[in-house]
Amino acid sequence: VQLQASGGGLVQPGGSLRLSCVASISIFSIEAMGWARQAPGKQRELVARIWPGGSTTYTDSVKGRFTISKDNAKNTVFLQMNSLKAEDTAVYYCFVVYNDRFIWGQGTQVTVSS
Repeated sequence: VQLQASGGGLVQPGGSLRLSCVASISIFSIEAMGWARQAPGKQRELVARIWPGGSTTYTDSVKGRFTISKDNAKNTVFLQMNSLKAEDTAVYYCFVVYNDRFIWGQGTQVTVSS
């Protein structure tokens, strides 16, 4: 399984970004998909997860600001990030849970700064 993430960049506080992650296999065969992030000097943190039926979970710090969604036909998961804050600055990684294993994509840098 390969994952290709995109959509990171530099944005001002209060701005928005949309991350995308394309999986090399049908996401119907995947147990869950999601996004995590890792800021410098900090541990990787799960940010959002979506299950095949569409249910979602978020870490508390992004609730109400981030939305995870998926396009089954395109084997793609998205992370819409609104009202971005400086503390959202991190490398963002997409992941899938496949055969009970976490599989990680390459990271994409998100920097929130004025």
